[in-house]
Amino acid sequence: MPVVAQATLRTARIQLVPLSDDHLEGEVELDADPEVMRYLGRPRQRAQVERAHRQRLAAAARVPGLGFWAGLVDGSFVGWWILEPPERADQGPVDGQAELGYRLLRRYWRRGLASEGARELLRHGFEDLGLRRIFAETMAVNLASRATMASVGLTYVRTFHLDFDDPLPGSEHGEVEYAITRDQWHSR
Repeated sequence: MPVVAQATLRTARIQLVPLSDDHLEGEVELDADPEVMRYLGRPRQRAQVERAHRQRLAAAARVPGLGFWAGLVDGSFVGWWILEPPERADQGPVDGQAELGYRLLRRYWRRGLASEGARELLRHGFEDLGLRRIFAETMAVNLASRATMASVGLTYVRTFHLDFDDPLPGSEHGEVEYAITRDQWHSR
């Protein structure tokens, strides 16, 4: 079976390119912002971001066609989007399924870019990669991310609780999963 390379994707405003070392400085800025990291963990120092960057790059090798994409608007890094295989047993089988994620620099919030990029990854996942189901997770209290998930067609599936060594404020309310199947996406 031929290896499916991670594609470069385009929307009306965003060029989504496979994440590379060229995007490290944008990732450093992104992960250092306490507001960006509010529902994800503590802000990261450069060395921590460099380790996370290597893990992000490695994600593209795990399942052909999946991985991280850097979002560029007029050539400037605005954040990243991801389609990656499930990692926890409670997320279901890896085959035919991927998790959607996104993280944007704060100055690009509230412009519709998160949902624009997410819609393109849904299209890519279902049409180009033949995925059967795409899901996303966030803290239950992260209303902005939940609104983005709903706006692109994902629907609430469940609330669940994970054990964290250093829980974030609001984690007592749990995590939520939203999802959409290929059939649901095609019927929209």
